[in-house]
Amino acid sequence: MMSIIISRIYGATKAFVLFLSQGLSLELAPQGVYVQAVLPAATRTEIWQRSGTDINTISALMEVGELVDAALVGFDRREPVTIPPLYDIEQWGAYQTARQAMLLGFAQEHAAERYRIISE
Repeated sequence: MMSIIISRIYGATKAFVLFLSQGLSLELAPQGVYVQAVLPAATRTEIWQRSGTDINTISALMEVGELVDAALVGFDRREPVTIPPLYDIEQWGAYQTARQAMLLGFAQEHAAERYRIISE
């Protein structure tokens, strides 16, 4: 049970860092400040051993050096979000496009029709 709670907290903090990084990137760009969020794969570090996990039971761990090199390539390219394990970058673009398209829907005077109470 504790690992489920920890994973939820871990995921929530990562979502916060991504949102914060994206906001800071937009806010600080006019001053020439570049902010990058890196969304790494599971990475071969000592955290696995400290958590009591046998690192040999985990498949597809990225090596730290490769992750750092990829992050720096993304930084040089001025990517606001760098995702080293994502092969199809169009997936990220589609996600961002869909997310941004919904933003206009948040500025409404009334609730969507599906949420309205129908008086009889």
